Amino acid sequence: MNNSISLPKKSWRFFLLLALLLISSQCLLLPIKGFCQKMADSKLEKMPVNLERDYALSALPPHLRKGAAVYLLDPEKGYYIAQKGTNGFICFITRTEWEWGEFRKDLTMPISFDPAGAKAIFPVYQEVAAMRASGKFTARQVKDIVIDRVRKGIYKAPSRPGISYMLAPVMRGYPGDPTNNHIMTMSMPHYMFYAPYMNNIDIGGDTDQGPFIGNPDNTVLGDKKGPYGYIIVPAGKVEAAKIINAGSDLLKRLAAYKSYYKIKVVGM
Repeated sequence: MNNSISLPKKSWRFFLLLALLLISSQCLLLPIKGFCQKMADSKLEKMPVNLERDYALSALPPHLRKGAAVYLLDPEKGYYIAQKGTNGFICFITRTEWEWGEFRKDLTMPISFDPAGAKAIFPVYQEVAAMRASGKFTARQVKDIVIDRVRKGIYKAPSRPGISYMLAPVMRGYPGDPTNNHIMTMSMPHYMFYAPYMNNIDIGGDTDQGPFIGNPDNTVLGDKKGPYGYIIVPAGKVEAAKIINAGSDLLKRLAAYKSYYKIKVVGM
């Protein structure tokens, strides 16, 4: 005997509409829970194009900027190329650090890669940005997807030694440990050399003086299992002062855009 009930098409449409209304009402009443939250939390504000481009380029030393490819972020889609490159270097502003498992709206880290990093590391940033822009994933889901892809060998370490420049006069991001979600504005121009699967003990690193290993992937994947580690070498005091001085106009524009970019600089 068939106990199923067949409803007219109009009734099905009514129940579907009712279900959608109930879901919408829950999103309005409970904005901090479940999938109702992820659309609102995942969306980023589009930075002014000229400011974003100049900020991204500040990651590179001046002699590489003209020939570098510049990627900007469309919050609705992900990264797109705004300036075609000729020297193999790329630069962009990362707005999501997947290892921390949360979507921040005030995280901005200008970063650049040489050709090896552009090929091996940048695709992770691209796909994370696209997943966030889609609104279909929570930050935790994005984190789990990346971990799974690393373990399956879809995401790989760079094929050779190389460099990532992070020479911007200011950045806003996390400390190096994904167990610490405190975000801060900092001025710390530095150089990063690819050091996959390494930890600080390997080089006897000194986080106060440098160089040291920065590899947040080790925290989420297991010690010495993170493919995207770096030997970080901070710029010297004299060099850092020159970078900040050269970027004084950019610093003013950033502070005018968002007050949290303001840093205290002697002589400015």
